[in-house]
Parts: sequence; structure tokens; C-alpha cells
Amino acid sequence: MIISIQGSMAVGKTTLVTYLQNIIPEAYVSYEDIGPVVEEVSARELDKHLFRDYVAIQRLWIQHEIKRYDKVKDKPLVLMDFGAEEIEFYTLNYPLAIGEDWDVSGALSEEIAELRSCLPDVIIFLEASDDTLKERRIADKSRRRQFFDFQLERLLPLKRAWFKQQDRGVHMINTDDLSVEEVAQEVLKVLPNVFI
Repeated sequence: MIISIQGSMAVGKTTLVTYLQNIIPEAYVSYEDIGPVVEEVSARELDKHLFRDYVAIQRLWIQHEIKRYDKVKDKPLVLMDFGAEEIEFYTLNYPLAIGEDWDVSGALSEEIAELRSCLPDVIIFLEASDDTLKERRIADKSRRRQFFDFQLERLLPLKRAWFKQQDRGVHMINTDDLSVEEVAQEVLKVLPNVFI
């Protein structure tokens, strides 16, 4: 079973995954690794604000995520800090966030179909108010999060709507005023048969 922890920047995804790993040592954890794709995009000088380049960039992300999935698909229990659902969402929705009406689904139809075969069994979407996210961002000095404001204002509204309308095992958990331990308990309630 693959369980993906999803949500906004600064909502506590990585913190939760690390906490769950400590209480469920048999779970394999797969953290998001953006380094190789970011390096290739930079080396090829691709610009995500140009349709042709955006398609090339997202093709790289999709290939990267498929390889990541292939590494964990046969493990009995996997916790992912973001999964293939994040790449699908971003691929199809980033153009909308920047005011473009690109036919990304047409240009990447085969790649998106292959990516969808890598979707997790369960998605835990961690939700928090915008004010809580801002507070958490300020409190977390370990990350720069330069993309935070754009994400909060332009992408997050699309993301919330996208995941609320999905019909494939998405569980929304509001993390406002909850400790990581309390969030973990909510996850355990959603998946009682997994974490015994």
C-alpha cells in the first residue's frame, strides 16, 4: 500500500512523514527529491513560462516520478512525501495559475496516462488556514520557500479544489491547532487496518 501525504508548503507533510516513520518502523519512506530535475532544467535553460519548455520540464518531472514509484511499488507499506498525484496536479494546473490556457493534457497525454498508473492507494491531504501556513512558514527557519507566496495565492486555491473533487481515496485532515502527534492520530483513524 502506498500512502501519500499531500498539502501546501508549510502544512507539516515532511514532519508528519518523519513522525509516522518513527511509530511505524516497518513503513518505507520515500521523500520528494527535486534535485536531479532542477539541475537538468537549469542545464537545458528551460523556461516554465514558455509552453514548449513547460512541456519539456513536466515530461522530466513525470519521468522522475515514475522512476520513484518503480523503486517502491513492491514494498508492503510506503509513506510518500508527495506522490504522483502532485506531479499530475501541478502539470495540469500550473498554467492556470499563471493565466495560461495551454493544452498540456494533449501535449503530454501518453505521459500523464503512465503517471496515473503510479498514483498512491491513499492520499492524506493536510489542510490548514492561510494564516496558519504563514505562521508555520515563519517559524520554520530550515527552508527558504521562495515559491511560498505564489503557491499560497495562486496554486493552493486550485489545489484545494482539485483534491476535494478527486474520487480516489483522498482524506482531508485539518491541521490547524493540532500537534504532529494529533495529526498522526487522525491519520491512524483514517487507516486503522494499515497501522495495527
